[in-house]
Amino acid sequence: MVNESIRRRLAAILAADVVGYSRLMERDESNTHTLLMARWKEVLEPLVAHHQGRVFKRTGDGAFVEFGSAVNAVECAAALQQAMAAANSGLPDDRAIVLRVGVNLGDIMVEDSDLYGDGVNVAARLQTLASPGGVAISDSVHHHVHGRVGIAFVDSGQHEVKNIARPVHVWSWAPYGAGDGQSAVVEARPGLPEKPSIAVLPFDNMSGDPEQGYFADGITEDIITDLSKVSGLFVIARNSSFAYKGKAPDIRRVSRELGVRYILEGSVRRATDRIRINAQMIDGTTGGHLWAERYDRGIEDIFAVQDEVTRTIVSALRVKLTDREEERREARGKVDPEAYDLLVRSRQTTLQLSAVSSREARAMLERVIAIDPGLAAAYARLSIIAFVEYVNQWNGATPDNLTQAFTLAQKAIDTDDTEPQAHISLALALAWMRHLDEAEAPAERSVALNPNCADAHTALGNIREFQGRHEDAVALYSRAHRIDPQFDLSLHFLGRALLSLGRFDEAEIAFKRRLTLAPQSDMSRFYLACLYGRTGRHDDARRYWREVLEVNPGFSVDHLRRTLPYRDPDLLDRLVEGLREAGIFLSISTG
Repeated sequence: MVNESIRRRLAAILAADVVGYSRLMERDESNTHTLLMARWKEVLEPLVAHHQGRVFKRTGDGAFVEFGSAVNAVECAAALQQAMAAANSGLPDDRAIVLRVGVNLGDIMVEDSDLYGDGVNVAARLQTLASPGGVAISDSVHHHVHGRVGIAFVDSGQHEVKNIARPVHVWSWAPYGAGDGQSAVVEARPGLPEKPSIAVLPFDNMSGDPEQGYFADGITEDIITDLSKVSGLFVIARNSSFAYKGKAPDIRRVSRELGVRYILEGSVRRATDRIRINAQMIDGTTGGHLWAERYDRGIEDIFAVQDEVTRTIVSALRVKLTDREEERREARGKVDPEAYDLLVRSRQTTLQLSAVSSREARAMLERVIAIDPGLAAAYARLSIIAFVEYVNQWNGATPDNLTQAFTLAQKAIDTDDTEPQAHISLALALAWMRHLDEAEAPAERSVALNPNCADAHTALGNIREFQGRHEDAVALYSRAHRIDPQFDLSLHFLGRALLSLGRFDEAEIAFKRRLTLAPQSDMSRFYLACLYGRTGRHDDARRYWREVLEVNPGFSVDHLRRTLPYRDPDLLDRLVEGLREAGIFLSISTG
């Protein structure tokens, strides 16, 4: 008869707890308590009501909320964290009320107005796994909300938690700038930059021939590159803009997700050697159209068309070009249609990142140079191909590839010193030749020439990391990821630098995010295995090492030792020690 009042049901439970509450109370008990009560009343309760939830329990520094919908629970959790961040904006760090939030979907017991059971207990454990200012959700919640909320959760793996028999699969989210200010892992939904900010969506191919899609993509990429060289603009990189290809997304959603105010979209129609480009710029915060233009020219004038588009945008946003930026534009002339077509094709082919695509792209670029030896971009891309083949051991690559990469990069610079890719290529070749100090100048030059180039920031980050300046590298990789949220390599490099710094939680999140973008990466799995070994999660270390060998049976730690140009020769061995601690020393000694 005792249990007659107990009922069971499925519910989404949100658990919120204050970070460092005891420290805050010790510092100023009265004001901390008053401020927390105000936050519950002014922030938590209105948001819970708006999302159709019910606060069913309060602890001294926490609250539990019930929702009938997992979507409502997650949207409330994100809104709560963003509202708390806004409420804390005027407070010093030592007074701010920062929350961790966990959300679980599970079976609960109802007794009077209180809730009990696994559904509640797991939510309480999840909040301890959230980053300060962030949200951690269970796999059951993620299954229900994936694709239904505009929030990018990252797979944070399985976790053993107190008093729960089975491991809990955790997904994590932290808004840009959340937490204690020390987190380097950047969320893909940041706020607007101070500069005028823009993303260029892939132009539609209106040529009537699907095969001409590569040409429309090439025009888009060139406009992005042209805009990104304007120091007064913040421009989202190609990878992230092209994530919306073929999706006809809501412009206001794109603006929020990429953290930019303006969106450029358009179409390309090609007929023989003539092109017609329609372009329009939209304010992503309102959805309002700012201007629309049509450009009808011969392909040989494509650089002039791109310049017109850029100048129109710069004028509309009231951005002033520097004297050097004006000089670079005046120097641009006509281009041979076949050479331009091959240049565009080679870029698309190179992005496939395989031994076969590298050979095909090289042949195209060699033809470009035969037609027009004055195109510096062709030499710069050939240099990158030689470098990438060396790093990946494609097409019989040897250390001579680095010499080729160096020579080609230098030729690109001699042809056009203002081509940013040429300086990136030279910096990478010098770095992997272990001339790290010499590599600094061209890397810094590439950033100066194209401040919105994620590749440039990543190249400079590589050099700083290999020099042992890991904090500097973290800042550069974070910047690259802000410019290009879909650039998976920046996340990989960020994780690697954080791992070297011993910031294991952040490194794990960065590697996991990278794997959501590049699921077949053997390298991110390798570093995760090292990380788990060093942090005592040996089962996870062994699992990820097995996956490394499944993805790449020929994976070789010895090859990494030979190729990665760390100034500290023992750094990689210190990372690999994690594998040995997990009992897989014999496996890697034969690599």
